[in-house]
Amino acid sequence: MTVTAGTSPTESSHAAPAASPTLHVTKGHGTQNDFVLVDDRDGVLELGATLVRALADRRAGVGADGVIRLVATQHVPEGAPLLASAPDARWFMDYRNADGSIAEMCGNGVRVFALYLDRLGLWPDGEELAVGTRSGVMRVRRVAVPAGVDDTAWFAFDIGRWHVPGGADAVAAGFDAEVAVAGLAVARPALGIDVGNPHTVLALRDEAELEAVDLTRAPQVHPVPPQGSNIELVVPLGESDVDGRTTARIRMRVHERGVGETRSCGTGAVAAAMAVRTWAGAGAPDDWLVDVPGGTVRVRSLPDGRAELAGPAVLVGEMDVDLAALLDR
Repeated sequence: MTVTAGTSPTESSHAAPAASPTLHVTKGHGTQNDFVLVDDRDGVLELGATLVRALADRRAGVGADGVIRLVATQHVPEGAPLLASAPDARWFMDYRNADGSIAEMCGNGVRVFALYLDRLGLWPDGEELAVGTRSGVMRVRRVAVPAGVDDTAWFAFDIGRWHVPGGADAVAAGFDAEVAVAGLAVARPALGIDVGNPHTVLALRDEAELEAVDLTRAPQVHPVPPQGSNIELVVPLGESDVDGRTTARIRMRVHERGVGETRSCGTGAVAAAMAVRTWAGAGAPDDWLVDVPGGTVRVRSLPDGRAELAGPAVLVGEMDVDLAALLDR
């Protein structure tokens, strides 16, 4: 029996309600950045940190980098201002990191969320899909898969404005922080990039150095960012022509705050591409293919300091989770 109104587990209770012992969930991923998705469009599920951590647990739960709750925008505190400016943003992506913490947004998650809405019949054919997030409204559309990329369907959206929090001085210097990473002998200079959530990007010498770093331990950023930071390690791979556009390519690994190393990070790919583009200076391409352990995404620089993120999304299955077994530890 699926959890219904008034019967959802709360943060303070580890016992599942007797009348509703299961929660229906869907598992999906974007370049292997994976998520547990829950349909709570009426806003009755109390998605506390305990439940999120249990669902995301890779040994005792479903397993994921994060949990995404589908809820009508009108049912969340952030909804009123979103609907005032974008009445078509009917659905809100309530995203939680695997440790239960609330996140502003997730680039790979937006694409998976869009495919989830499509599967549920909530994305009208031929229309642009407006998705509400804590970083604003993301407008998703279907796009062609780039030549040479082995995927079947791609989705793209304007992720919004990005910026260098350190300002002109950081741009001129090329860095505004140092990051100590296990496997590197010394701390390296890095550049902070904000994409609606915080990132710190450092460049490595080559792919061998990228492979050698140990991201099972969290990198240490100095100065310490007030809200923490995702850490991207990047290696530039040169430029080529892709579908008639000059396109640069980079390879990236990422350590996400509240999660650890993940197979991909959408906002991290944007941060990495825009950091390398900033370092490259005038004449740098607008299009960037970002290779992550889980696949490839594309980042495109747009006017007015905005960026577009495009890539695949996959839904792999559904299940009913026994909440008593999940939460009784």
